[in-house]
Formats: sequence, C-alpha cells, structure tokens
Amino acid sequence: MKHYSDIIYSPVITEKSMAERQNGVYMFKVAKDATKDEIKKAVEDAFKVSVKSVNTLNTKAKRRRVGRYAGTTKTYKKAIVTLANGSTIDL
Repeated sequence: MKHYSDIIYSPVITEKSMAERQNGVYMFKVAKDATKDEIKKAVEDAFKVSVKSVNTLNTKAKRRRVGRYAGTTKTYKKAIVTLANGSTIDL
C-alpha cells in the first residue's frame, strides 16, 4: 500500500486550473505508474474529500530555447480530479 505522498506530487498551477477550481475540478502532478483508483484514494486520504471522478493524461515533452541553448521540458502524468458537490480543497 502506497502512501498518498508517493502518488500525488504537486498541484498544477495554471490559469486554466485556477479557473476550474470554482467548478470543483483540481489538477495534480502524479506518479507515472499511478492508476485512477490509487489517485482517487490518495486524494480522499490527503484532503478528506469525496472524489466524483478522475481523468489522467501523460504530457508530452515540448522544445524550449533559452538563448542559443535548446532543450525539452520534462514529461509527467497529470490527474484531473472532479470532487463531489460541496467538497473543496484548500491548497
């Protein structure tokens, strides 16, 4: 049994994710090998809320430049968690 801190790494802080929080939708960076059931249980254990659904996606690496140096961003797995009505997370 994994601890929830082994599954949930950090919240995703973007304009879109901040706007979705008002609708009860939260985004997290999670472990690559985490399943939807594990993510649901980890969020419920960590924040003491009721989770309605979990959607996941693997991000792709994007090319970035800084001056003459080129590289790529890191890939990660993102979980989009929808909470039941009336539940909120204070991040």
